[in-house]
Amino acid sequence: MVLATCLGWMALFPAPSSHAQGPAYRDHLAGVGPQDPRQKVDTRQMPWAAIGRVQTELGSRCTGFLLSPVVVQTAAHCLWLSATHRFVQPESVHFLLAYSGGHYSAHARVTHFVIPPGYTTAQESQMAGLDHATLILDSPVAKPDAVFHVTATPQDVTPGTPVSLGGYEQNQPDIITADTHCHLTGTTQDGQGNLLLAHDCAGTHGSSGAPLLRQNADGWQVIGVQVLARTAGAGGDAVPLLATKTP
Repeated sequence: MVLATCLGWMALFPAPSSHAQGPAYRDHLAGVGPQDPRQKVDTRQMPWAAIGRVQTELGSRCTGFLLSPVVVQTAAHCLWLSATHRFVQPESVHFLLAYSGGHYSAHARVTHFVIPPGYTTAQESQMAGLDHATLILDSPVAKPDAVFHVTATPQDVTPGTPVSLGGYEQNQPDIITADTHCHLTGTTQDGQGNLLLAHDCAGTHGSSGAPLLRQNADGWQVIGVQVLARTAGAGGDAVPLLATKTP
C-alpha cells in the first residue's frame, strides 16, 4: 500500500500530454488496474456536490468532503509538510467545494483542524487507521441538506457492500473522477490494531481524503475516508466513519 495523497503538484500533477492520457500512464498508477473504470462525474449533483479540493498555499492538493456546512473531512497526511516535518498552519489551507476545471461553488479558509493524537506519516503502516483530519471552515459553504451524514453502522459495511469512490486524482487533478461500481472487500488493521475498510475501488494519488460512499434508500452515506492505494491493481483502504448506533 502507498499513501493515496498528492503531496506536491509539481511531482504528482504533470502537465497534460498525450502520454498522460494514454493507457501506459493509467496502468502504472497505484490503486488503478489495467482496466480503468473511473469516469468524470457531475459536481452539480449529489454526492459529488459535497466533495471539494483541499489545497494549501504551498501547492499540495487532496480531496475532502463536507460533514456539515463548516466541517470538512480529509486525510491527515494531506496536511503534512515533509520538508519541515510538521503539519501546515490551518490558515494556509483552503477548501474549494465542487471544484471543476477552475470553477467551484464555494470557497472557505480553514481556521483550525483536529488530527488524532500521535499520528505521524513516518509510520503510516502502523498508524493508517488514524490518518484522518477534521477541518473547521471560516464560513459555511453549503446548505445543511447538501452534506454527508455518518449514519451507517458496522453491520452495514459487510464484504460485498456496493460502494463508490471519487476525488481529484493524479491524472485528472482538476475534475472529480469516480469509480461508481466497486465493493467493500473486508476489513483490515494497521500496525496498532486500528480498523481499516478494504475496497476494490480504483483510486490513486489525489484521492486521499475522498469519501468512501454507500447508497441506500435514504440517500448517500459516507462510511470512510480514503487513505491508502494498492501498489498493484485496483483498490485501497479507508479509515472507517461509522455510527455506533442507528440514529
